[in-house]
Amino acid sequence: MKFIPHLFIAGGLACTVSFALTAVAGERPRVEEVRQLREAGKILPAEEILMRSRKVQPGQVVGLELEREHGRLVYEVKLIDSANKVHKLELDAATGVVLTHREK
Repeated sequence: MKFIPHLFIAGGLACTVSFALTAVAGERPRVEEVRQLREAGKILPAEEILMRSRKVQPGQVVGLELEREHGRLVYEVKLIDSANKVHKLELDAATGVVLTHREK
């Protein structure tokens, strides 16, 4: 079971950032943990991930999540294209490499 607190990105970007780093019931990941991962260079900044996502799939970002999947940190980005189709991209949080790209 995942608990995902929602945070909003400042600067006019209307998307939700979710952090799901633990799977323990009742334990919520702390923002400090995410900050430490970023400062230690273990994950790329959200801005870099969004830029890479838009290069792969142009569109409006409607969601951004940071999750731990199979021992690896992964950003999940959801975008809506000009034809109103939703695209879900998963990018390796450390390298920014696109792992999957699905149209929903």
